[in-house]
Amino acid sequence: MSGGARRVLEAWRLGVVKYGDALGLQERLVADRRAGRVSDLVLSLQHPPTYTLGKRRTDHNLLLPEADLRALGADIHRTERGGDVTFHGPRQAVLYPILSLRAIGLGARRYVEGLESAMIEVAALYSVQARPGAAGETGVWVGDRKIGAIGVRISSGFTCHGLAFNIDPDLGFFKHIVPCGIADKEVTSLRREAAVELPPDEVIHDQLVQSLARTFHFSDVEVKDESECADMVCLAADAQS
Repeated sequence: MSGGARRVLEAWRLGVVKYGDALGLQERLVADRRAGRVSDLVLSLQHPPTYTLGKRRTDHNLLLPEADLRALGADIHRTERGGDVTFHGPRQAVLYPILSLRAIGLGARRYVEGLESAMIEVAALYSVQARPGAAGETGVWVGDRKIGAIGVRISSGFTCHGLAFNIDPDLGFFKHIVPCGIADKEVTSLRREAAVELPPDEVIHDQLVQSLARTFHFSDVEVKDESECADMVCLAADAQS
């Protein structure tokens, strides 16, 4: 990374997006980033209730038949990201960075550590002491309780998928899976761990984005709201339908 160069991270605030639509959008944006049509950016959003599995296809970590999970109101998606099964839902902050790791001078390990650092830093704003996972534990933890998940895909140095940070989701959905393939561990949330009142979820989303930008040495963040990104989101949704 050249010293002194101003590097801006675009942050797309997208609100609630269906998982399949977000997946299609990421695929389109990775192709655009690889071709130089867009700069480094991060999607900031939430999903409706959704269970996702990584490329290892660990279906045994679904504790209910898929039909029963769908009856709870959740979708199920199989993806090409790393990691195991997890849950996404309302009041969980999801960030999907679309970055060129070569441009920011990072390898895969340091990139994942940066995602962990962003969640740890935001937890600390609310006096919650979080930590990276120990050996065999992915994501970010408060004691033995998991507060943030990480599942990434890196292709030719370009990233997609990312992190999920539990603000105040319905933790009951996690009881129907072995979260991230780690048995006998609880899942927690910022609401459950913090002793202070939390601001609106949008504030915490923005804090995560700002922390991510600092961690990866971006000079500034340029925010785009849903209306500015609507055309790209619609194109991705049409491609998925």
